[in-house]
Amino acid sequence: MKLTPSSVADAQRWTAHNYHPLPVVIASAEGSWVTDVDGKRYLDCLAGYSALNFGHRHPALIAAAHAQLDRLTLTSRAFIHDHFAEFCHRLAELTGQDLVLPMNTGAEAVESAVKVARKWGYQVKGVPAGRARIIVAANNFHGRTTTIVSFSTDSDARDDYGPYTPGFAVVPFGDLDALADAIDEHTVAVLLEPIQGEAGVIVPPDGYLAGVRQLCTANNVLFLADEIQSGLGRTGYTFAVDHDGVQPDMHILGKALGGGIVPVSAVAASRSVLGVLKPGQHGSTFGGNPLACAVAIEVVKLLEKGEYQQRSAELGALMHARLNSLVGQGITAVRGRGLWAGVDIDPSLMTGRQAAEALMAHGVLVKETHGSTLRLAPPLVITEPELDFALDRLETTLHQPSGRS
Repeated sequence: MKLTPSSVADAQRWTAHNYHPLPVVIASAEGSWVTDVDGKRYLDCLAGYSALNFGHRHPALIAAAHAQLDRLTLTSRAFIHDHFAEFCHRLAELTGQDLVLPMNTGAEAVESAVKVARKWGYQVKGVPAGRARIIVAANNFHGRTTTIVSFSTDSDARDDYGPYTPGFAVVPFGDLDALADAIDEHTVAVLLEPIQGEAGVIVPPDGYLAGVRQLCTANNVLFLADEIQSGLGRTGYTFAVDHDGVQPDMHILGKALGGGIVPVSAVAASRSVLGVLKPGQHGSTFGGNPLACAVAIEVVKLLEKGEYQQRSAELGALMHARLNSLVGQGITAVRGRGLWAGVDIDPSLMTGRQAAEALMAHGVLVKETHGSTLRLAPPLVITEPELDFALDRLETTLHQPSGRS
């Protein structure tokens, strides 16, 4: 069979339709920009759902990957390679934790967190076997594995995948009273996104995360912070929990940790928590592989300088000021922190999908969520003129709704 250059039609013909991508076929990228197969350039304001926090093909990250490809790519965890200890050490220091468990995908990191929390509950807290409970928030998004969708409240993610894994309780996000009422003697953990991404970049009320920390401490319950989308500079701090001065019992990381090059995820926690794992009880063939560690070390180095956190805070303030000025002019609400925003489009004007398609026609790539909401998450390397370019195009789109597709 002769293969022709990829097109939207080819993708629809040969792949399962588990995504609804915008009709663009990207061939190359650099920094904040991507170029399609026809040579048209677009400003990427989604950044791989935060996987590309440092932009496309960041020179330091690409150099690390190239150098490692010439040396060693995989050993499996049967052996120790020469980057493994440095990666774990640097990430432990970045998170303020003792130990790191490297994995690959975000969902794999969340599954690891669930398993470790349950094991800690049985071995350390003394919960009776098979009775451990984990409390999660409504409208959460932690991945799409069978266990994770078992505690999803999104019908698209959950329906028709049962029977579902038991052991989870769902409470409203941001409601400390509901959380307190849900905790019982069998509760081993509270698993939360500090800011809910897929739900529309939902920021919790002031004091909520500090209250979660207090409740968990008072009840000997682990606080598991899923920072897969919100972490690593996205919100103007290294982690979204840093806005509230909160230290979780476990950081769950992914996406940007791989620098937009390879899948890298990890959980980081104290020795008393991750120390419950013994050899053979949990693993991943590719978790913490040499290529992944080489790239992730450079990612951590970039974050250690604080430059990207500062850029996110400063440019994020400009972005939110501009977006908020458009409320009442086609936008009904804006939420978020740093270079991350959920923008609710007036549904009488257009849907989120129509807005995303119109912006694509204007050379800006974003993606809708939950009908009328756009998520903006430009790379942290974006410049102020580039950000203005994107926001100018959004304003044009709002003022010319007849141009939607």
